[in-house]
Parts: sequence; C-alpha cells; structure tokens
Amino acid sequence: MRLTLSTLAAAALLSACSPSAQQNTADTAPAAVKTVAITQIVEHPALDASRKGIEAGLAEAGFKAGENLSIDYQNAQGSTATAGQIAKKFAADKPDAIVVISTPSAQSVVAATKSVPVVFNAIIDPVAAKLVPSMDAPSGTNVTGMSDYIPFEPQFELMQKLMPDLKRIGYVYSPGEINSTTTLERMKAFLAPKNIEVVAVAAPRTTDVGAAVRSLKGKVDLLYTSFDNGVVSAYEAVYKAGTEIKLPLVAADTGTVKRGAIAAYGPDFYDLGVQTGHMVARILKGEQPGSITPEHPKEGSLMVNPAAAAALGFTIPEAVLKEANEVVGEKP
Repeated sequence: MRLTLSTLAAAALLSACSPSAQQNTADTAPAAVKTVAITQIVEHPALDASRKGIEAGLAEAGFKAGENLSIDYQNAQGSTATAGQIAKKFAADKPDAIVVISTPSAQSVVAATKSVPVVFNAIIDPVAAKLVPSMDAPSGTNVTGMSDYIPFEPQFELMQKLMPDLKRIGYVYSPGEINSTTTLERMKAFLAPKNIEVVAVAAPRTTDVGAAVRSLKGKVDLLYTSFDNGVVSAYEAVYKAGTEIKLPLVAADTGTVKRGAIAAYGPDFYDLGVQTGHMVARILKGEQPGSITPEHPKEGSLMVNPAAAAALGFTIPEAVLKEANEVVGEKP
C-alpha cells in the first residue's frame, strides 16, 4: 500500500495529540524560569555578603541561577540618583520579585512600584524608612523583608567591657541615610540616662569620612560605626584616620573587624541574606509579600581583632576574647 504525504502528516498529527505523546511532552518541558532583580546602593563586604546569602537561600529553596532562575543585579555605585534610575528600570521590567539591599535602594524601589513584589534586606528601621507600617505584622502591600537591626544595648555592653571608664562615644555618619540618623537618635536616647555623651560628626560624602574621624581627636574615648553605607564603604579611611589619632573603633558591622575595627557585635550578613532568600522563594512559589511578616536577624555575633587593637596600644580584655565568636588576627 502506498501512503501519500498528506496521509502521513495527518497520522503524525494524530500521534502528537494522543495522551501518551502529551504526557511525554509534559515530562520533558523545562520548568518556568523565574526572574529576580537585585539592587544595592554600593558594594562593600556586608552588603556583598548579604547578596551572596540571598542567592544561597534561593538555591536552598530550589531556585538556582542559570537553571530555573534568572538574576538581574544592579549596583548604584553609592549614588541615590542612580538608585532611582535602577528602580524605574526594575519597575518597568516587572520581574517576579525585586530584592533591595540597603535603605536608599529600598526607598527608591518602593516609590517606583506598588505592584511588583519587593523584598528588602539590610535595613535598620523599615518603618522609619516608610517601607512597611509595622515590623510585627504583614504589610498588606507589595513589600516585606529583613531588617538588620540589633538592639544597641549589647553593643554598648561590649563598649563598657572594652573600656569600663567610657564617657564619650564618637559617631561618624551620613546625614542623608535615615538608617544612620535613626541610629543616632536611638543612641542618644539610650545613653542620656547613663550620662554617656555622643559626639556626632556628619560626613555627607565618602571623601569626608577621614576628616570627620580626625575631627574627633581628643574629644571621645572610642568611635562607634553603625551600618552606614557611606562610612562602611570608606572604612579603610576610617581605620587610617583612627590609627593616626589612636582612636579605638567599635562597630555594628562585623565585616569591618577585618578592616580595622577592634571589635563588633552584630548580625552575620550572609545568614541575613539566606533568611531573605528563603523569603523571596516563598513569593516565587505563590505567596503574596503583603501576607509575610517582616523579620529580624535570628541572633548577633561578636568578632574581635587583637592586632588592630595592639596597633593603637590597646589590649582587648581576656573576658571579651573568650566571649568572641571569631577572633581575627591579621592587620588590615
């Protein structure tokens, strides 16, 4: 029997439409690729660790870059204007989720979209930054995320253990970062009843940081740095100036201990990122950001640098060394 081409084509079409053929096609069809856009205000070790943690958290939840996940990463290079441009781009692109690392980037993105899911990370005070109405309940909006806030009390206790006669604390900060101004207000409110003075010096630009530190010579007992992005990104200048005037540096960002701080108590930013990655994965699987309660770090860690202390002629007490989760020995 001879079959015409039209007969063969019809048979092939019927075969393709059969249940078994459809099942085979479904079995071999690739999983839908999700798109996550990530932006941060500037690159420095803490924020970079958070970003790596986010990607690791997503992978743990089954979303792996290059397989079923596409990541669009943009860095604002310390510019709020650039952060605004990135926010508008992401809002127009409409990815499955936008992850914002740092307060300036978060504020820009939240202002740019009310529909695309937004997950923030490394934000001291999301409520003061007007990202969410509360940290204790779901927002009911397109926004949720992770704060990096650790109470100031254990940080102050660390300072007292390092320097029992502490009377004056220096604080260098970027006046344009609400996370830094909020920290300053909280510090003053906490320390006023204890008769501890806070001497604050604004550094509007990263190039101002070194001079701001030097201006504290003879005025304070130690310098405390928070999660200020401008200050942390210029921490080498902080260390250089602090060493010149023999001023011990104590920080909230544990990553700065490897860059010259003598001690720090704060969250692990990689772990913070992993928690955030898990939260993003929940959204990629169908949950609404407005139904997910924002979270805080699960715990803080203590890191010390005896070598940095020795360069100042300062000795970290043995009790603090024993309490430390990590002791860093190298000089910056």
